[in-house]
Amino acid sequence: MDDRQSEGGASPPCQSSAARARRHVVKAGLAALGGASLPSQPVAAQLPKASGAANLPSSSSPRGRVMAIHAVRFSHQGRVQWGLVSRNRIMPLPGEFATTADFIRGHQVEALREFAASVAAGRATLSLDEVQILSPVTRNQQFLCQGANYRQHMIESGMDPDAKSYNMIFTKATSCIVPANSDLIKPAIVRFLDYEIELGLILKRDVLNKTVVTAANLHEFVAGLVIVNDYSARDIQIPQTQFYKGKSFRTFGPVGPFLCLLSPQDMQYLGKLQLTLTVNGEVRQKDSTANLVFGPAETLTELSGVQDLYAGDLLSTGTPAGCALSVPSPFKQRMGALLPEATKWSIFNKVQEGRAQYLKAGDVVEARIQSPDGVIDLGVQRNKVVNGS
Repeated sequence: MDDRQSEGGASPPCQSSAARARRHVVKAGLAALGGASLPSQPVAAQLPKASGAANLPSSSSPRGRVMAIHAVRFSHQGRVQWGLVSRNRIMPLPGEFATTADFIRGHQVEALREFAASVAAGRATLSLDEVQILSPVTRNQQFLCQGANYRQHMIESGMDPDAKSYNMIFTKATSCIVPANSDLIKPAIVRFLDYEIELGLILKRDVLNKTVVTAANLHEFVAGLVIVNDYSARDIQIPQTQFYKGKSFRTFGPVGPFLCLLSPQDMQYLGKLQLTLTVNGEVRQKDSTANLVFGPAETLTELSGVQDLYAGDLLSTGTPAGCALSVPSPFKQRMGALLPEATKWSIFNKVQEGRAQYLKAGDVVEARIQSPDGVIDLGVQRNKVVNGS
């Protein structure tokens, strides 16, 4: 399999730290799920039909609602597999799915629900300690991003969300994609390393021409959800006006741990999810997807008129307020535009140097996304900052 089809081929350097700590965090996310979680697509014919009730945990949330389907991509005994999450256990799925697109195209939600309830699934479960959790998004997929897309983040950045007339779109290099609990490598040339928790949408089908996506048909285009952290080198992104370069260093795109696959009924949750990011236990970002400026339907409609989109591609929908970056007021930005370039960026750097919120070696960043009722729980993403070369 091509190295680009896994999220890193062999384990990248960023995965070399505290394996136990990583497992503990993912296990906490698994426990929070409380029940089986599975995907929403055409299921492979090889999935066995349910043959009776298995001795498995209930697939209901703490309030009795049916859990959404949560899938996981993992490595076990040298083999990369996909499975379904049920509490602290993984039910491996039969078949080989080299890419996220292959997995999405090969499964339907209801068939996976049947599989989770089958005797076969119950007999085949694996302990979390037996596997290595991988990114659910493989590196062959596109990594598209929205910028300044939460109301308060726009205000914090000196913009008026009610006056914004365009969607800010950029991309990240797919080589930055790593498993959810990888170390975050801070390159030696980066001074101002920032965090950005984001909800990621995984596309369900190819879109090869201009298409109108609405709330009514959104389920035909969005397969599921993941946690993304859009780590950013602000001293490269801002002074050099290089979003791609400043956000694409290796390990700057952890994804997962879980891929929550949605049924049409689950689409209502897209505007109700809670995002929380902490650094060393301190809450830095906390917001709801209810405060997105450009929602999934209108964004996919716009993108479909620009480029081809494919099943399994990742659209990261923007980050809430609370980043380390300090943005000058609109007035100061206008004044700064009148200054010589060297002077303007010298002032920028001086201001950022006073921001203790920027990440440094030893910091631990944790990201969580879930619905208030627990039906959707994307797990916990944990990254420890380490110095690189």
